[in-house]
Amino acid sequence: MRILTAAFVTLLSASAFAKSIPAGTYSVDPAHSKIGFEVPHLVIATVEGHFKKFDGSITIDPKLEKSKANLNVDVGSIDTDNADRDGHLKSPDFFDAAKYGKLSFVVKKVIGTADDLKLVGDLTLKGKTKEVTLAVKYLGEVKDAYGNDKIAFTATGKINRQDYGLSWSKAVEAGPVVGDEITLNIRIQAAKAADKK
Repeated sequence: MRILTAAFVTLLSASAFAKSIPAGTYSVDPAHSKIGFEVPHLVIATVEGHFKKFDGSITIDPKLEKSKANLNVDVGSIDTDNADRDGHLKSPDFFDAAKYGKLSFVVKKVIGTADDLKLVGDLTLKGKTKEVTLAVKYLGEVKDAYGNDKIAFTATGKINRQDYGLSWSKAVEAGPVVGDEITLNIRIQAAKAADKK
């Protein structure tokens, strides 16, 4: 009996501290967010980059599995701290930014809880759409200095660039100059929309 009582108390305590995401509609704050990526370079190293221009929205439903989100990214804003490399990435060899100026991610399914969350959605890049799963960590909610409600998340996932027609490659002795697997590293802070009166 004592064991059952202790287990019940433990369960209640865990429930009391479980995170929940406040319902509402939020706009992604680009000034406090980052859409980043890493890609293998020359097999033994990694190149990191991010996109400077993007927007998106998040709608948290009281039933978390019914929540929605979308993200739109200006491909031409890519930045890897090297102008020549950025120019090559914008070319038809990779993103072809002049023809395909935007990439987007639209959530189709929300799985799990605020403490253990996965987003399944369609990633559209260079005219091709593939399903991608992101592992998400909810960081919490807070009011900023102006009284605005903010929430924050991190998300990670992996895609294969060949799936999206980013197929340029050259080989060196160790292997390909550019690896195929791209790691997505996303940090999002979003502001709650003001309630309409």
